[in-house]
Amino acid sequence: MKIYKLLSLLFIGLTLFTLSSCRNSDNAEVEETAPGKLQIKFENGFNNLGNIVLSQTVQTSSSGQKHNFTTLKYIVSNIVLTDENGKEFKYNYNNPDKGAFIVDQAEAKAGIVYLELADIPRNNYKKIKFGLGINQSAYLLGQDGQGIFWQKAKTAGMAWSWAAGYIFTKLEGNYGSATADTRFMNHCGNMGNVSANNTPDLYREITLDLPMTARVTKSIKPSIHILADLNQYLSGQTALTLNKENEMAMGSNQHLVNATNNLTKMFRVDHVHND
Repeated sequence: MKIYKLLSLLFIGLTLFTLSSCRNSDNAEVEETAPGKLQIKFENGFNNLGNIVLSQTVQTSSSGQKHNFTTLKYIVSNIVLTDENGKEFKYNYNNPDKGAFIVDQAEAKAGIVYLELADIPRNNYKKIKFGLGINQSAYLLGQDGQGIFWQKAKTAGMAWSWAAGYIFTKLEGNYGSATADTRFMNHCGNMGNVSANNTPDLYREITLDLPMTARVTKSIKPSIHILADLNQYLSGQTALTLNKENEMAMGSNQHLVNATNNLTKMFRVDHVHND
């Protein structure tokens, strides 16, 4: 009888151990394949002055012109992550309702604007690419294809009429020689269907290497910290001077083409946190 009880206890123990091992194996498999989250932080500043405080931080351009910003906004879309093997993950590509964001300096917390991405495949990512603005493929889907983001953009003042489309970057503030006391508004963006309207396409894509891999897992949400140096606006690859001809520029004239090209050079990844 004692032997029978002992064998029964051993059988029960072995069964429990097997069930526990299966559960642990199942949990490990879920953890191994489950998607995770990713945070992207945009910090807008002048690289020699630090973070931009709207209506306060005054910079002097390479041409000696003083300027500040009262409004600083831009649209980010079509985020693409590249892993260590060169494979790309496209985050809601050409789907503005789920994959486009407005970076608004007025909403910065301690100088940083946060973007939160979900359902990112588990992987180690070494590059990030994103669009500055909304590309033509997404825009030409029409309002039905992006109704949620279109309403968000209109509310944020990042759109003209539907026929004209989105404002990609919205820079407003003051400028001057001795003091920044003259108002300016530079709104860069496509004017509807650029091919049909024969206007420049101001959508740009920016690719940045990460200084260390962003390791996305179910339990680790990496944070990619991107610095944007707004010195590039007037003091970039093409030195620009604000004047009566361009201080109220809207759309995609040559001044705004130059400004857009300058702004594409302002981004760099400062660091990555894997927490």
